[in-house]
Amino acid sequence: MSSTVSLAEAKAHLSELVVRVGGQHERVTVTVHGKPSAILLAPEDLESLEETIAILSDPETMRRLASSESELAHGEVESESDLAAAMERRHRPYA
Repeated sequence: MSSTVSLAEAKAHLSELVVRVGGQHERVTVTVHGKPSAILLAPEDLESLEETIAILSDPETMRRLASSESELAHGEVESESDLAAAMERRHRPYA
C-alpha cells in the first residue's frame, strides 16, 4: 500500500505517518510543489529492497539461481527425506 502527501501534511502528521509506515509497511511519498521529493519507508522494507538489489547485482548468485530454476524445471529435486537426512548430517559434523 502506498499514499502521497504534501510536505505540509507530512509535517503536520509526521508521527501518524511514521506509525503507519512502521506498523503497516505503507510507503508514503512526500511531495514538494506537487512533485515527489521523498519516500517514507519502513527500515525492514528498505533492507529487503537493498538485499534484492545486491542479489540481482551479483552475477554468480544470479547464475546459481538460474541453474536451480533449470534443475527444478527438469524435475531434478530432492525428496523431503533426502533433505531431512542432509540437515541431520549438518547437525552432526563429526558423525
